[in-house]
Amino acid sequence: MKLCFAVTKDEGAESSVYGHFGSAPAFIVVNTEDNAMSKIINSDMNHIHGACNPMKAIGGTEVDAVVVGGIGAGALTRLNAEGIRVFKAVENTIKDNLALFNENRLPELTMNHTCGGHASGCAHH
Repeated sequence: MKLCFAVTKDEGAESSVYGHFGSAPAFIVVNTEDNAMSKIINSDMNHIHGACNPMKAIGGTEVDAVVVGGIGAGALTRLNAEGIRVFKAVENTIKDNLALFNENRLPELTMNHTCGGHASGCAHH
């Protein structure tokens, strides 16, 4: 399985998971079969708020799931339409969230958990 983590910067398994998918500077994809990691620079960082193109953001990379601190409704809908599940990061690092994912302990995000806009505040940190 390929998990895509939104991150501030590439620090391998110690990378901090970023608080918002669309504005994440980069993504780290972890292949859970061999723990291989690859970095993707966000190709859609300068989108208009609410108009995130998640497949452009991850450079068209095929992933099975995304792990992030928070995400907008449009991005969540588009990822789900591609068959990509989205999970809420519970811990700070990829390593810690990966361990929780492997134990089925990361909550899956639904429309009830999306950002309502940064002016009114997001439900994530």
